[in-house]
Amino acid sequence: QVQLKESGGGVVKAGDSLRLSCVASGGSISSYSMGWFRRAPGKERTFVSAIGANGENKYYADSVKGRFTVSRDNDNNIMYLDMNNLKPEDTAVYYCAAARFYTDYTVYERDFDDWGPGVQAYVSS
Repeated sequence: QVQLKESGGGVVKAGDSLRLSCVASGGSISSYSMGWFRRAPGKERTFVSAIGANGENKYYADSVKGRFTVSRDNDNNIMYLDMNNLKPEDTAVYYCAAARFYTDYTVYERDFDDWGPGVQAYVSS
């Protein structure tokens, strides 16, 4: 089990950018698939992006494709989500998660074992 902590959220305007970070502790994430999910106000948590253990395989939800980029630094146990051209509908609490039994990426919430507490991103119009 690893502990995950997100940071980098905030309040921005439509069209702005944010970079979210997910720092892992208590173990190495280098062999885990990692993912980002979000929960918009009044809605269920949904998949945003995932990245395989080696950082080469990446997958995005259609709603963020072309605007968000996921990356990871296994040497420092960190995963990132670069969010560009933000829209008000991107307003949500963003969660990072680790899928300990998947080295290739997975997009299913049920496959993720460890979760961070979440970080708020608010995009005004």
